[in-house]
Amino acid sequence: MYISLTNAPDAAERARPAGPRGARTVSSTVVTLGIVSLLTDISSESVAAVLPLYITGVLGLSTIAFGVLDGLYQGVSAVVRIAGGYASDRLDQPKWVAFTGYALAAAARVGLLFASGFAAITAVVTADRIGKGIRTAPRDALIAGSSEPESLGRAFGVHRMLDNIGAALGPLIAFVILLIVPDGFHIVFTASLAFALIGVLVLGLVVPNVRTRPARRAADRGRRAASRRFAWRRLWSGRMRRVLAGAGILGILTIGDGFVYLVLQARSDFAAQWFPLLYVGTNVVFLAFAIPLGRLADRVGRARVFVVGHFALLGAYAVAALAIDDLVATVLCLVFLGAFYAATDGVLAALAAETTSPQTRATGIAAVQTVVAVTRFVSAAGFGVLWYALGREPAMIAVAVLLAVAIPVAALVLRPFLSATGRAVS
Repeated sequence: MYISLTNAPDAAERARPAGPRGARTVSSTVVTLGIVSLLTDISSESVAAVLPLYITGVLGLSTIAFGVLDGLYQGVSAVVRIAGGYASDRLDQPKWVAFTGYALAAAARVGLLFASGFAAITAVVTADRIGKGIRTAPRDALIAGSSEPESLGRAFGVHRMLDNIGAALGPLIAFVILLIVPDGFHIVFTASLAFALIGVLVLGLVVPNVRTRPARRAADRGRRAASRRFAWRRLWSGRMRRVLAGAGILGILTIGDGFVYLVLQARSDFAAQWFPLLYVGTNVVFLAFAIPLGRLADRVGRARVFVVGHFALLGAYAVAALAIDDLVATVLCLVFLGAFYAATDGVLAALAAETTSPQTRATGIAAVQTVVAVTRFVSAAGFGVLWYALGREPAMIAVAVLLAVAIPVAALVLRPFLSATGRAVS
């Protein structure tokens, strides 16, 4: 049954845990959104797990083409992320803006059943990622609006944990399908569509529309309407600029997981045989670390965990590039990548949420996510060219060296946040 909270003056408060338990629990809204993300990630990650092989093997495209497509997968959502966040804040309808994005991504799954060339795959990936761009900031605003400020890291950690259960199940389902039907890529795409549609239904029927602006008396409506005119200068304040800059510096050196897995596959019989399960391994590690690192971020500071988490990414690059035993290299890469995402994904959203006001929360989160998406698009496309020009190991070593330089630079940019705990920086 749909639970309507849209007209309640204290909707956000009622969605939060009551009393002193607030620091130790998360709201039912966060859990339900996690289930929606779980279903959606089963859909998207079952496709993502087979896409590198489908593109380079079945369609016979080059690594440059894969780099472009992987860059689109990582970054095309940047086109609409701020628009999605702004629409959520402007209309005060985060649920329905998010619903639009989830529905568009589900519709894009239909295109996978018919796409058979570079142009068609590009169109499908673009539509899917635009849907992701629309939905992500409003969804994260719902999470933040349903949570106590001091437990934002934990709330995002719980959501990302559920999200990554789906991200682990998706590749596992794809692996089983391809194990039974070796050329069953279209069966994977059909299953992906089914899970996406179920996720859209759960969001529309169950998740409450937690509003960021409480209802006010009629006499205050004029001032409320005026407040809807966005205070862009407040959003792009010095503190927010530092978060955007730090995320961008590190994002430009975050290549897609698919490239790391392709490097492992090229030299490892183990990685080649179990390719779709590499995504499962990464997400299982993410699942294990999401809540503990979210709690740690609340205690010691979100920016600190975010920056330090990139050392795990550096470790993954180093292991992929060096001559290490096949099985050991594969396992280490999966552990490092999972730990990296657990330390950065939800933690960065929580950092953006604490840096903005409730009225600009979705747009602030979207701005940070846009920077990450754009820089990762550039990174993936650039790495495809670098691989083609230098070879896989030299290209990976070059990116690792640059990331080693970028981490302290980003720490310097985020220095005012590094001495703070999970509470907002004054």
